[in-house]
Amino acid sequence: MRGVSVPVHFYAQSALSVLFSPPSEENAQLVRGMKKEARAFNRVVIRLRAQAEADAELGAAIRRGQSIAQPQPQRTHNGPPPSWSAVAVHASGGGRRSVSRPSSRAPSPTNSAWSHPAGSQPHLPLGSISMPGSFKSPLFRMRRAPLLRVFVPSREGDWLSDAGVLECETELRKAGILQLLRVGDVVWDTALGDEGNVGRLIWDGRYLIDLDYAYSQIGDIPASMPALAFPPSYFHRVIRVAGDRNPIVHLDIRYWGEEVVANLQLLQDRVRTETPQGTYHTVVRWVHRSSFMIRPPPGGAPMIMLPNRERRLVDIGWRGSVVVEAEGTNEGLADLHARCRGVFQPRAGDVAPPPGERERMVWRVLRERSRPGEIWIRAVSFKERLIP
Repeated sequence: MRGVSVPVHFYAQSALSVLFSPPSEENAQLVRGMKKEARAFNRVVIRLRAQAEADAELGAAIRRGQSIAQPQPQRTHNGPPPSWSAVAVHASGGGRRSVSRPSSRAPSPTNSAWSHPAGSQPHLPLGSISMPGSFKSPLFRMRRAPLLRVFVPSREGDWLSDAGVLECETELRKAGILQLLRVGDVVWDTALGDEGNVGRLIWDGRYLIDLDYAYSQIGDIPASMPALAFPPSYFHRVIRVAGDRNPIVHLDIRYWGEEVVANLQLLQDRVRTETPQGTYHTVVRWVHRSSFMIRPPPGGAPMIMLPNRERRLVDIGWRGSVVVEAEGTNEGLADLHARCRGVFQPRAGDVAPPPGERERMVWRVLRERSRPGEIWIRAVSFKERLIP
């Protein structure tokens, strides 16, 4: 398992020892060794992704086959099942002997393809077989972004120069996985350390791009990555967030603007906020709240355009209700008007939103309120930008 057994901190220590020591053959061999370790790790992760997807497809095919081959029995009356009647006759001592019939229940899932007829060889123990759909690995999880590694020491500090980013792409090409990368794959330059999102880049289908630092000091998902094309938790724990803040996503809700208009309400909400002293207080505030439904295709949602011009359906993790929140002020309402432009009619006294398409698609996913089938998002105002 070359590349997997190397501790993560050893990459950064090796980079520091190479950068702050005179050039030597020993340092050159160390750099080559670290790069080979990272390439081997990437091959393992890509192989695990292919294995997990194949395992999931096989499990789904088996479940579909079982549901077609074993239809549920149809009952023509509201009485108890036939097996209950047979038991009742036997228990009452009836003189007529009941004829045994084959059971209508589906076979136990523990038998599956490894079961044998009666009188043949015994079943294999469950612990020695791997059932389809039970793939587990600490290096890759289904519906999560893979975290690939490269080793590119940088003399510019925590920031990679353009030449450093190109060298990262070269390392992926030498590993033989450049053609296997997908939009949204995360690449981490392990030579820069493991603090925050230092050294993390995202593959956009053509190039490695940097994170967005407009709303966070440690970086967020770039605006060119539409959140609806990925599962809501796709980058969870891969792209970190500062403290207990909610992650930034980029959504365009114009398609559901009429539904947002119909469900819009001004409500009072209680939120738990942290003071500079570290204590928490419950604050009552006004919010504009609405919701819309993302339905399955056809016609349930628009096609999403990725940076590499690939067209993709809205991910099934977003299907269901999406609850939208904005500030309960005139500014917050005007911002929501701009995000649903073409639907709301401007009113006298509305505050003009800041120019630019980018600010109208920035939201935060409220993780503490979200659950499968109901995702909560809150509009991020222009005032929250760190970079003007």
